[in-house]
Amino acid sequence: MRLEVEISMYPLTENYIPQIKDFIARLNENKNLTVVTSDMSTRISGESQLVWDTLRIAMEAVLEQMRSAFVIKVIKGK
Repeated sequence: MRLEVEISMYPLTENYIPQIKDFIARLNENKNLTVVTSDMSTRISGESQLVWDTLRIAMEAVLEQMRSAFVIKVIKGK
């Protein structure tokens, strides 16, 4: 099944821009996903297992470095 996930990351720290850029770069490492970034969120689409695995790895990397909140919306893809 294909999924589309919209995610917003809110680092709970000052000087947060580098951490957000690093998170988005980690998502873009997987060339089998479509990643579209806007000012407020990033949209990831692809096969469900690949989307979840990529998000888990990227989110764990962020959370190991700092406290952050993530807001995620999920919809079945086309």
